[in-house]
Amino acid sequence: MNPMDLDRRLARRHFSRAADTYSAAAALQHEVEDRLLERLDLLPEFEGLVVDAGCGPGRASHALKKRYKKARVLSLDFALPMLKQIRPGWRKPIMRVAGDIRALPMRAGSVDLMFSSLALQWCEPLDKTLLEIGRVLKPGAPVLFTTFGADTLMELRQAWHQADPGVPHVHTFRDLREIGDLMMKLGFVNPVIDVDEFTLNYSDVFELMRELKAIGAHNAARDRRSGLTGRATLNRLLDQCEQQMEAGQLPSTWQVVYGHATAPETAATHRDGDTTIATFPVEKLKRRR
Repeated sequence: MNPMDLDRRLARRHFSRAADTYSAAAALQHEVEDRLLERLDLLPEFEGLVVDAGCGPGRASHALKKRYKKARVLSLDFALPMLKQIRPGWRKPIMRVAGDIRALPMRAGSVDLMFSSLALQWCEPLDKTLLEIGRVLKPGAPVLFTTFGADTLMELRQAWHQADPGVPHVHTFRDLREIGDLMMKLGFVNPVIDVDEFTLNYSDVFELMRELKAIGAHNAARDRRSGLTGRATLNRLLDQCEQQMEAGQLPSTWQVVYGHATAPETAATHRDGDTTIATFPVEKLKRRR
């Protein structure tokens, strides 16, 4: 399944508007974030720069600051109102930066740990985003992330497909194997990819769509239908969702992909079109005599 072509400006607007409602509606996002934070138990202490990329209102940023007391924590998000939700603190305050994961505002080889929970699905093309993460990581530094997998919202996607064929209403996401292959191709070391699957239940499709709006995750496809959905189309959607009901509840699948890898210690190569590009830490360069 190909990832959806997203209107980044619209996605930023959606998340900006959801800054005040996100935390109350993001129960799944908090659970996934906690599970990713638990995986840090396997890593050593960090004293340098730790980045929470796509931080939202900064819940994980505070957990990272508490865990790594000697580190500098930087919260980065493309929606400025989300950053304004973060209390930076007064002792070694959290640094808040409005920026795009696809073009990180950091020098190469400056980051000791990259942490990103449920943000990379908004960062297509993913290969260039991963290259950018690799660029800013120090050699051998880890990246831990989660993103949504291809089965996420499959029930809602199928219902819309039957109700309004050919029109994108629900985002599509990458398969976990594709994500792992990309990391290998781009030179990340020992990538580990695994998956969790959650099923959430809703009283009806409107409750689900209200939640998507509250967390800023509603439709931002470039080729989305403009204007309001017609009554006939909406009735067809309701009929499809009625067929999916189980014990009076509408199930919704959320597939979460976990990724962990380290930046290469030595030269790595990748291809950009027909051009082969080498990337390597600057200290590996030897002065020519």
